[in-house]
Amino acid sequence: MKKMPAPYPGKMKNPGLYLHVPFCEKLCPFCPYNREKYDTDKYAEYEKSVHKEINLYAKNVPSQKYVSLYIGGGTPTINVPGLVRIIQHMKASFALDDCDICVEFHPSHMEEDCLRALKQTGVTLISIGVESTNDDLLKRLGRNHDGKTALESVRRAVSMGFRSVNVDLMFVLPGQTLEQLDEDLTRMLGAGIDQISTYPIFGFPYSEMGMEQGIRGIRRPDEALIRTMFDLIAIRSRESGFERCAVWSFLKPSRKKFSSITRHHYLGFGPSAASMIGDHFYVNTFSVNEYVEALSHGRPVALVMEVPKRIEMAYWLYWRVYEMRIPNEEFSVLFEQELEEVFGRLMLIPRALSMAEKNGHGYVITEAGAYWIHRIQNEYSLNYINRLWGRCRATPWPNEVIL
Repeated sequence: MKKMPAPYPGKMKNPGLYLHVPFCEKLCPFCPYNREKYDTDKYAEYEKSVHKEINLYAKNVPSQKYVSLYIGGGTPTINVPGLVRIIQHMKASFALDDCDICVEFHPSHMEEDCLRALKQTGVTLISIGVESTNDDLLKRLGRNHDGKTALESVRRAVSMGFRSVNVDLMFVLPGQTLEQLDEDLTRMLGAGIDQISTYPIFGFPYSEMGMEQGIRGIRRPDEALIRTMFDLIAIRSRESGFERCAVWSFLKPSRKKFSSITRHHYLGFGPSAASMIGDHFYVNTFSVNEYVEALSHGRPVALVMEVPKRIEMAYWLYWRVYEMRIPNEEFSVLFEQELEEVFGRLMLIPRALSMAEKNGHGYVITEAGAYWIHRIQNEYSLNYINRLWGRCRATPWPNEVIL
């Protein structure tokens, strides 16, 4: 990716919108995402700048329907009135009729008034970063909530009647036992949620945890323990009536799936937000101060990458593999080519390894393949994302990042 002019998108296919809110009350040491300590005055400057960015895109992007608005962080609900104002501005500026509005929540910032205000603004899908219900493990993670708060917050959200409530849990935490994970699963799966997503702890080198240990000191969890915990999650989820809807996620049948990363094209707003518009991929500066300054005279895009059609197809394929379904029809609609012609040979390898199967609609990833996809995505996260995000966190306007 290079420092170069970023074109505005033309007509996009199945586009979504993303908003990044880079503020937290407390900075968790394991978290790799772009965030900083909440400050009222800085938030006010951030919010003004987001409104400017919305106006820029609304003026320069062709009118089209969007499939979703996803809001992540940071802690998006750190300032509820500000978030409501931004959502209302986006709804007034883009065609968001009948689309899902998805918000990430921290258990300590989801009081009843907060939930009600966002629901009235049109939020339909929510995800709660519980991580664990074990107080000792939460302390080790540097979280500022306890297990009781997490469980109460989940139950409160379920009672509000959102279209879907997802809970995030982490596993292979430092010192975590299989029994502790089982307790987390039992509590969350029994709380009335619609979806559960589980992630192994990431030791990104540029997170506080990573910087404290040093890149060579980051030790991967024991492979056997990862596999055992991964299998336990699947067993307990199915026993509770959930079905796998992605490599790391399980959903109640007939409920709406919550997903943060599977839109084909999208526009990003806020510091560090990325945009994928088809023939280009670009990323905003990670610095809140630089983001605010840039929007006083233009756009805050820091890095741009041209995307050849074949790479765009591979990008689509990667996320369909994550979802464990690779549909012919969607591929042909998006690219006006047949999936089999483009990726048929590539799919021979996972089929030979019993990781994928072919059916009348395309391909499906098998349960045997789910674990190995999970491992590949770990490599992706620790290498590809680390290179881009690590450099952008260190330098607001890098000249180039080699991926």
